[in-house]
Amino acid sequence: MALGYVRPARPEDAGEIARIQLATWRVAYRRILPRHVLDNLDEAYLARRWNAAVQEPPSGAHRVLVAVEQAEQSYLVGFAASGPADAEALAPGEPAEALADGVVAVTDLLVEPRWGRRGHGSRLLSASVDLWREDGFTRAVAWAFDGDEATRKFLTSTGWEPDGAARALDVDDMLVPQLRLHVAVPTEPATEPAAGA
Repeated sequence: MALGYVRPARPEDAGEIARIQLATWRVAYRRILPRHVLDNLDEAYLARRWNAAVQEPPSGAHRVLVAVEQAEQSYLVGFAASGPADAEALAPGEPAEALADGVVAVTDLLVEPRWGRRGHGSRLLSASVDLWREDGFTRAVAWAFDGDEATRKFLTSTGWEPDGAARALDVDDMLVPQLRLHVAVPTEPATEPAAGA
């Protein structure tokens, strides 16, 4: 029987996080982003960035979590990264005060497609929410590609909804539309179902 859990990322996870990011983007975004852009992403560069994010986060509220599938062996299968909302979380022309203190931004929430539909995304999101609550955040935001139906469907199924903000990323002279979703961070942990439920 396979088991899954979430833990904080460690420096030695950086290479595997980069591999998961590339594998997931190349499957999930193949119809959204130009193929040559996906093909030319540098895994070693991404690994260095993830190593820095894990070892030298800008603040204690910046977190990288990993999802682990444990069967006969343990596998890193996904990750989530978040931190206090900054200029990257804003829509074009939106004033900085639009996302005041108390707002956390999800920058990544990815599960490698071959490990999908096993609860890893839900566990990553749940563990993140627990940490956001501890850090005093009251609202969370995340950008999603308009064409990324899987991410939008996952987030909306857990209570997130569009907040009306939109932007278009310039990816090698191609404008790729995104929309921002948001959710209130619950003040209390979700209650555990009764035994046998």
